[in-house]
Amino acid sequence: MVKLRANLNRPASAPTSAKVQAAETLSLSDCFLRPIITDMNDRFEYSKLVFDGMIAKGYEVGVRMDDGKVVRRDFLHYDGAAVILPVLDDGSIVMIRNYRFAVDEDLLELPAGMLDDGEPPEVCAARELTEETGYKARKVAKLGQFYTGPGTSNQVLHSFLGTGLTEGTQNLEEYERITVESFSQDEVRRMIAGGEIHDAKTISTLSLYWLREQ
Repeated sequence: MVKLRANLNRPASAPTSAKVQAAETLSLSDCFLRPIITDMNDRFEYSKLVFDGMIAKGYEVGVRMDDGKVVRRDFLHYDGAAVILPVLDDGSIVMIRNYRFAVDEDLLELPAGMLDDGEPPEVCAARELTEETGYKARKVAKLGQFYTGPGTSNQVLHSFLGTGLTEGTQNLEEYERITVESFSQDEVRRMIAGGEIHDAKTISTLSLYWLREQ
């Protein structure tokens, strides 16, 4: 169990009197705190939930530095996610062209998504493959894992290879606008080198696959 410190809602950069006064003026909802992750809590002098979203939670945290200072930072907590590289029997790669509202762009990507509560990463990868492309994989193998944005977030993305593919029907969310395309591996390499593919999880997962195949 994470032990919450008595001064979690007091920004350490402010004088003590100012901290007490600020705490007295905050509403209960403003001061609502939530444990983040046990192994990271020891690094935080305080943490305050400032955004509770559908897939992410945003915290204002005070990070304890090695010189004893406490530095205010933004921290985004995500549950894990999974990405899958679908390879057809002829070696070609199944990709999706996915509209991403945050960058207002249709990106060429590999299928991916957030883990449901308690869902194993390999199950998530297989599920996202079928939902986004219609394909089902007879075999799902782990390629590796990596942080997506460790400067502000603790999200880990689990990377898988899907083979033995059979076609099926997509099952998209109402906000998803996804089309399915396939390319030879040489075409994919050229599109990465030329900047046409510029999605980080896709490039990282392909790199893990190609390194394994050397």
